[in-house]
Amino acid sequence: MAKTYKNFIGGRWVAPTTGKYFENRNPADWREVIGRFPSSGKTDVQQAVRSAWRGFEVWRRTPAPQRGDILRRVGDLLAQRKEEIARAMTREMGKVLAETRGDVQEGIDTAYYAASEGRRLFGRTVPSELRDKWAMSTRRPVGVAGLITPFNFPMAIPTWKMFPALLCGNAVIFKPAQDVPLTGTLLVEALLDAGLPPEVVQLVHGSGSVAGSAIVEHPKVPVISFTGSTETGSRLGQTCGRMHKRLSLEMGGKNAMIVMDDADLDLALDGVLWGAFGTTGQRCTATSRLLLHRKVHDRFLRTLCDRVEQLRLGDGLLPTTEVGPLINEPALRKVEEYVEIGRKEGASLEVGGRRPGGAKLGNGWFYRPTVFAGVKAGSRLEQEEIFGPVLAVVRINSLDQAIRVNNGVRYGLSSSLYTGDVNGAFRAIEDIQAGITYVNAPTIGAEAHLPFGGVKETGNGHREGGWQVYDFYSETKTVYVDYSGRLQRAQIDTYE
Repeated sequence: MAKTYKNFIGGRWVAPTTGKYFENRNPADWREVIGRFPSSGKTDVQQAVRSAWRGFEVWRRTPAPQRGDILRRVGDLLAQRKEEIARAMTREMGKVLAETRGDVQEGIDTAYYAASEGRRLFGRTVPSELRDKWAMSTRRPVGVAGLITPFNFPMAIPTWKMFPALLCGNAVIFKPAQDVPLTGTLLVEALLDAGLPPEVVQLVHGSGSVAGSAIVEHPKVPVISFTGSTETGSRLGQTCGRMHKRLSLEMGGKNAMIVMDDADLDLALDGVLWGAFGTTGQRCTATSRLLLHRKVHDRFLRTLCDRVEQLRLGDGLLPTTEVGPLINEPALRKVEEYVEIGRKEGASLEVGGRRPGGAKLGNGWFYRPTVFAGVKAGSRLEQEEIFGPVLAVVRINSLDQAIRVNNGVRYGLSSSLYTGDVNGAFRAIEDIQAGITYVNAPTIGAEAHLPFGGVKETGNGHREGGWQVYDFYSETKTVYVDYSGRLQRAQIDTYE
């Protein structure tokens, strides 16, 4: 019998008021039930909001360096439990153990970085235009933040949102994706064990359409941070705009890697294999387009296809596995649909394009890493996010053309250029429309202390990670102290 898990609401582990649960299953072997988790409803969210505001009143009065000390202890606990969490994560979302260890490490790095920001929540002190008057600004928390996170980075993305929110003094309501509830539970356990006041964090499991919507639509949750599809983000934007909520969106990507004729081709080959097929292509930063210069196109494509055919699929817990399963059956069906779209558009299927054979993989959501060549700029295969192990190869004649093709999609998250030409590299950095550009590295690999996010329909102007995210989770308060003992009028034509 699989274990039944609970929400964490009101400082206690509690069953959902709905009495309903969903099963969390292993995508590498759908027969394995990892656990049963709450299908929470609106009442659960209402209880979480009331508790979070009680927690906020305690937490906001805790000095920021002390808040940082607790987050540092969270980082220590995640480091101690790294292997346990990584293995649990691989079981519930499928990516290989080396990647889930890296996912936990990202959470550790984010915790330590957030801890240091507890002594750097800087305001500004500036000269007043009037005598005997002090002028300054300070940072203060907003209140309660609702955090809605995806399946593909079950530890990294929640910590990108949660740790800065907590460091700034906010309470949080956390709803992880239904595909990865166990990792979310393990994260909350680490927070509590580190000494976070219990009502500062609420864990509400359930579907996005019910629990997630209830969080977004609750009038007492003034801050929402969401990572997911552009379509869902657009709907959230309408709701939050109408309700005057602060909203951070991290959405889709259709990232291109450009390989010029003067590139280190061995380095580029390693980069595209990792960028396109790491996490089975289920990254918003995944390399889903490869723009190959005509002079190296044929040779590079042949070598790439040879290497792709050798990639080993399997259970991510096995040391020989290089590519794990897709997260669930709908994700697998979507990949199959896009492979058929590619065929109909006239692209050449070079490798993959099918489910693997064999009994070992028959009970999981596996799909062979796939490469299409002869993909036309503007085609659906080249334009639309697939979120799976499908790479579209486009032949280009120049860097100018490559930049135009790179920019010709509605997304603008990550980008990559392999070249030995420093002048071309800096021109691409200037002209590529993306929040992130890598030179001589693939489109994936964000670091915790740098801003993460994109332009166009990838986001709404905010960033996660780095120093900018702390501005999102805090508000500026301007303070004037007049010790002149008389009325002084600012913003007049002449000084007195």
